[in-house]
Order: sequence, then structure tokens, then C-alpha cells
Amino acid sequence: MIPPVYILRHGQTEWNAQHRIQGRLDSPLTEQGRAQARAQRQILGSCDLTGFQALCSPQGRAFHTASIALDGLVAAINTDQCLSEIAVGEWEGMRRDELIIDRPMDESEESALDLYERAPGGEGFVALHARCRAFLERLSQPSVLVTHGITSRMLRLIILEMDISEIGRLPGGQGVVYHLENKEMKRLSIGA
Repeated sequence: MIPPVYILRHGQTEWNAQHRIQGRLDSPLTEQGRAQARAQRQILGSCDLTGFQALCSPQGRAFHTASIALDGLVAAINTDQCLSEIAVGEWEGMRRDELIIDRPMDESEESALDLYERAPGGEGFVALHARCRAFLERLSQPSVLVTHGITSRMLRLIILEMDISEIGRLPGGQGVVYHLENKEMKRLSIGA
């Protein structure tokens, strides 16, 4: 059984604001991204994290978010490569409107989900699912996980026992925290 987890996505980055696909590349947090991490800190500050470990993607944007969101709440933040964002091959660093694809796209996060599956030379959802499942199977204690948009969705999808095809049904969001326990998910946010 998977222990209780809090899952956070990193705050907004410069590339998020420019609608660039980051994948395994990195971009610094914007001021809004730092404010989102502070909001996550406020949310987590009201949670009982006794016995929780903190695990974070080694990518800079996630670690910077973790250092703000978990400040003073945990003894240490350890990194785990399994929490890295899905690799998107040839499309990493490109703006969404630069891609030549077979349909128009809006700038929403949900509109771009299938790009992560279709990226030439990318990791794809099946491989990400296997990586996230292996990570969750070895998770032995309650944890705060700081990761990325697609990886967060995949972790939550596995915990909720949903099919990969349902990834678009899960909400995204920066500046929020997802609490998952006993195959149930709660979205925690300021003022909610």
C-alpha cells in the first residue's frame, strides 16, 4: 500500500510564462512562481508532517520550489531522479506555437498534454508510468513529493488506480498541494 503523500508541482518558470516545453531542460522561477511556492509553504505549514520525508526532482525549478515550500518544515530535502519531468526529446525548449502538429492548440496546460506523448525522441506516457510506478512501489514512508506537471499527474493517476488514458481528467495547477491517502485525493489551496 502506498503511504500518504503530498504532491506539489514547481512554481511558474520563465518558460512556463512563455509557453515553452521544458521537459528535462530548466528555467528559473518567476516572481509569481516564488509566490506560488510561498502559498504551498502556507498550506503545508497547516499540515501535520510528523514522520514525513521530503523527496524532490533534481531539476532546479523543482528544488527551488521545494526549498521555499518546505522551509522549516522538514529536516532535509532529498532528490530522486524518478521525480524528474517527462523527457520530450526534440521538442524541449520549443514554444508550443513553433511545433508543427496536426491541430490548433490553445495555450492551456490541458491542450498540451498529448504533446508529451507525441514528442519525437521523448519518453512517452508508458515509460513515465513505469518510472512513477517503480518509484511509488519503493516508497516506504509518508512523503512530500515536489515534482513537475506531467509527472505529478502520472503519480496521482497511479495512486488513484486510473488508466493512462485518463491523465487529462486530473487537474494541474501551480501553488496548490494534492494530498493523497487511501486512494483518495484532496486539492489543498489558500482559501479553500
